[in-house]
Amino acid sequence: MTAALDLTADPVDLTRALVDIPSPSRQEDSIATAVHAALESTVAAFTGPAAGRTEVIRDGNRVLARTRRGLPTRVVLAGHLDTVPLADNVPCRITGEADEQMLHGCGTVDMKSGDAVFLHLFALLADSEDLAHDLTLVLYDCEEIEATANGLGHLERSHRDWLGGDVAILGEPTGGLIEAGCQGTLRIRVHARGVRAHSARSWLGDNAVHRLAPVLAALATYEARSVDIDGCVYREGLQAVRMSAGVAGNTVPDEAWLDVNFRSAPDRDTDAALAHALDALGLAAFPRVETGEVPPTEPGLYWELTDLSPGALPGLSAPAAADLVRAAGGRVRAKYGWTDVSRFAALGIPAVNLGPGDPGLAHKRDEHCPAVQITEVTRTLRDYLTTSG
Repeated sequence: MTAALDLTADPVDLTRALVDIPSPSRQEDSIATAVHAALESTVAAFTGPAAGRTEVIRDGNRVLARTRRGLPTRVVLAGHLDTVPLADNVPCRITGEADEQMLHGCGTVDMKSGDAVFLHLFALLADSEDLAHDLTLVLYDCEEIEATANGLGHLERSHRDWLGGDVAILGEPTGGLIEAGCQGTLRIRVHARGVRAHSARSWLGDNAVHRLAPVLAALATYEARSVDIDGCVYREGLQAVRMSAGVAGNTVPDEAWLDVNFRSAPDRDTDAALAHALDALGLAAFPRVETGEVPPTEPGLYWELTDLSPGALPGLSAPAAADLVRAAGGRVRAKYGWTDVSRFAALGIPAVNLGPGDPGLAHKRDEHCPAVQITEVTRTLRDYLTTSG
């Protein structure tokens, strides 16, 4: 049986307790149960301005809480409860002393330390006279797997009203800095068709791999754009990430394919990102193959869109976001990669990433997070969320 969580405990200790509840994607029931019970117990004990004005609900393995105090602005604190599969790295262990203390274990970086900060601050501040913004806490499942399973996406459909706010903060690991917005991402599979032949009589064939040469040449000479948005510099990238061809060592291949990934700056919408990628690859005039369809057998190039997600603008000029930047000492950088800030941006809500831990350690067997970063992020957000900060 999982021990009861103490949300008022030091967030470092709360991180350790959360890590000790294994929660790989699709196995979040135990942690959702523990978090839901702890929030209900905490809210039931409120006697101040949030008493009777705070809701807690559970929807599957998604747990939500919000205050209704009538404050002028609302801040959404959002984080996922799931982790990647365990790698003999649970339970949590701690090394070092004092300011050099380190938490080791699955989720210490991505992102149970961020969850612990959010849970602690909600428990500590929701009923406080010092609270400057109404709070919504959103903890969800299945972020680490396919987008169709994402718990935040489910909440967009089932509890859209719970996601509204003046700014959303995702507790993804950022090393304690604000990482604003996120890149868009798309993948194109380039299909090449040729004519199979014996390589000793290659003139009787049409090499499908060779048909990909202009695309590979375009990739090799592509010059990535950098763009400054709200003081955050996003660098784009167009890369070949996977390819396949050939049936034997003495045969001219009649089929080949190449996967290309484009990471776009968030000033491009999905249509603009796709148009740019196709133009850069020299594919704009070639036929498109719809997902799941078999490309024609006639020799030539065809392309298929296999993945497409929009980026998110930083939104740092929004008043609530600007206040957060000030509370963080102006330490802001662009977010490379895609995160769920994109979902909030699509809803018209400025969103940033801010959490403890080095994002380069996410998903690693030796995942670890400095305790001091958990403390610092807690302090930054407490200053931002309170009138005395």
